Amino acid sequence: MNKHNITRRLAINTLLGAALAAAACASFAQTAATWPNKPVRIIVPFAAGTTTDQAARYIALKMSDITKLPVVVENKAGASGFIALQYVLQQPADGYTFVIGTVTTHSANLAFFKKLPYDPVADFVPLSGVTIGGVVLAVAPSNPANNVQDLIAMAKKNPGKLTFGSGNSSSRSGGEILKDLAGINIVNVPYKALTVAITDLMGGQIDMVFGDGPAVLPLIRSGKLKALGVSTVGRMPSAEEIPTIAEQGVKGYESTGWLAAFAAKGTPPDVADKLGKMIADIMRTPDAEKYFLSNAWKPIPMTGAELAAFQKADIARWQRMVKSAGIEPE
Repeated sequence: MNKHNITRRLAINTLLGAALAAAACASFAQTAATWPNKPVRIIVPFAAGTTTDQAARYIALKMSDITKLPVVVENKAGASGFIALQYVLQQPADGYTFVIGTVTTHSANLAFFKKLPYDPVADFVPLSGVTIGGVVLAVAPSNPANNVQDLIAMAKKNPGKLTFGSGNSSSRSGGEILKDLAGINIVNVPYKALTVAITDLMGGQIDMVFGDGPAVLPLIRSGKLKALGVSTVGRMPSAEEIPTIAEQGVKGYESTGWLAAFAAKGTPPDVADKLGKMIADIMRTPDAEKYFLSNAWKPIPMTGAELAAFQKADIARWQRMVKSAGIEPE
């Protein structure tokens, strides 16, 4: 092949590449322009009634109002979120299926497990933050402890006998951090969902839970559970009557959970941007603030880039925390 032919072929290839790139951009733009034109599904990694489920159903209702299309919530609980996350990755990456990820599924699991069947960073596109908040240390009303120091004293008198139920990483870490900072031996009892642990707490099968505000505060307010402390640095909004665990003598105690929306890798960028903006706009409304703050969590609308940075920092935080507590990854 002579020099003229080589040059001609290179020019043709360059033109073809440019044409393909332009076609791809046009396709993305067209996809974004028509999205959504059919029902959207929100996948929840935990059981119905959990904090994640409540948030997903709120977003689904508001998205349906905006799009005038059905937005369906599907619960796929189990295996610390593995089932739901793998399911999302098996669906078309077109913006019609996304997951409400959590501190468990998209951050803490990297610290608690040696190997995951998914990559919480590389396999997903961050869309927007949803909510953030602390956990509440709750016991049954019949429990003689009326504050955190009472509970610590009980644990020291009965090493290895008091139990705490966990259904996600924030509920587990709540107990693990208390063990580490207070120097006590309390035993973790893992559950498929926090709601099941709470049911067993009320039934007397376990001694305490470190539960997300939306999951336990209604039960505390109705007298079915008793609050001993909250995990945040300052007192929780709308639950200011409950003292923090730190102010009750456990210096440095802090534990928070969060929810955020993620789509599968490969979702067209324009669609991801449109979906993320819709979720963020929903979370910025006064109605969303009122709804979530009533149970002591607050909305955290973010851009995809802001969520990616937030997730990166939180993954590093969990790695440090798990190592400091001496927890061996499973």
